[in-house]
Amino acid sequence: MHVIVLGSGVVGTATAYYLARQGARVTVLERQPGAGLETSFANAGEISPTFSSPWADPSVPGQALQWLLDRNGPLRVYPQLDWYQWRWLWQMLKNCRQDAYDRNKRRMLALAMYSREQFVAFRAQGITLDYDGQQRGTLLPFLQPQDAAKAQRDADVLAQYQLPFRMLQRDEVLAIEPGLQHSSSPLLGGMHLPLDETGDCFKFTTELAAMAGTLGVDFRFGVQIRRLLSDGKQITAIDTDQGMLHGDAYVLALGSYSPLLTRPLGIDLPVYPVKGYSLTVPVADAAAAPQSTLLDGRYRTGITRLGNRIRAAGTAELSGYNQTLRPGRLATLRQSVQSLFPHGGDYRAIEYWSGLRPMTPDSTPLIGPTRYPNLWLNTGHGTLGWTMSLGTGKLVADWVCGGTPEIATDGLTLARYTR
Repeated sequence: MHVIVLGSGVVGTATAYYLARQGARVTVLERQPGAGLETSFANAGEISPTFSSPWADPSVPGQALQWLLDRNGPLRVYPQLDWYQWRWLWQMLKNCRQDAYDRNKRRMLALAMYSREQFVAFRAQGITLDYDGQQRGTLLPFLQPQDAAKAQRDADVLAQYQLPFRMLQRDEVLAIEPGLQHSSSPLLGGMHLPLDETGDCFKFTTELAAMAGTLGVDFRFGVQIRRLLSDGKQITAIDTDQGMLHGDAYVLALGSYSPLLTRPLGIDLPVYPVKGYSLTVPVADAAAAPQSTLLDGRYRTGITRLGNRIRAAGTAELSGYNQTLRPGRLATLRQSVQSLFPHGGDYRAIEYWSGLRPMTPDSTPLIGPTRYPNLWLNTGHGTLGWTMSLGTGKLVADWVCGGTPEIATDGLTLARYTR
């Protein structure tokens, strides 16, 4: 079987790897000159199954206006003359009910924990990838009086799903992250989540692509995909700037750009680009820099140690397919990391980046079959692309190759939006 995978971000690359493991002949098409150069390039650096939670939760409608009015708030909406933007916002608001949140949370956790099992299996098989990886968990420092109360609510949810956590006193927080002793914000305690991991997603993707190459995967970079061709019953070819390409099956893993290819086929994917920002700064003082990863609840940013670098990432901006670096968003990221680790980084050498997260209104990816029997989806992972990449890649590979997925897939396919 010849399978063509569209996209070589971490999700597409993982899909190609698992397809090759099952004996498929795999071709990967990518417009960039290498793997992992778009949304996977400079994300927060977190593999965070514990934080696999829907953006749409019951508190969002009440907080949204406050966020929009706060110049450092995590949410920005730039209205577009775009039906799909407004529809996505409306569908997200409909998912802010408690029953919808609980349903979506269960689906996301199942995927994230299954994906974590694949990361663990990698290590158990002796597969070593060089990506500045660590398995030291995530820290939530309490920097405001309300943080402890919010963490207790989070702890109740974690306990409900039997996920481990530990509440910490101030000295226990400093034992995990000594650099916080220099913070300009008061440190009131914290919570630690031991299951989470960290690393450089771009490095991981390029290493995984190289490993897939040893299994025979043919990565074709610099290829512009124009459209998918169909005879009305199945996909017959891919039209590219380098000619027509034919396969037996096709997997769409183009993130935010996936809907642009499926709409002409009559498949309306509820995936919208939500822009995130990051900064990367060299470590100036290793002892005063973060040791693993932590979440700054004031700005909703993640701060992660990646070898000799510090990465800070966050914000959510709805502005269409726009990757402009807005100075206000960048200033918020810098304020977050520099206030907590003032001596940790060389802040004269900051590199900024933005990427488009492919979000669904319920935050759950779209994976599996479509109305065309040889077209499969693996898209819509939002902020959890790396977290869920190995799990969704393996599930889709099992499906395409005629196997049975190892976990329940009800509610993960496009069918949940077309019923």
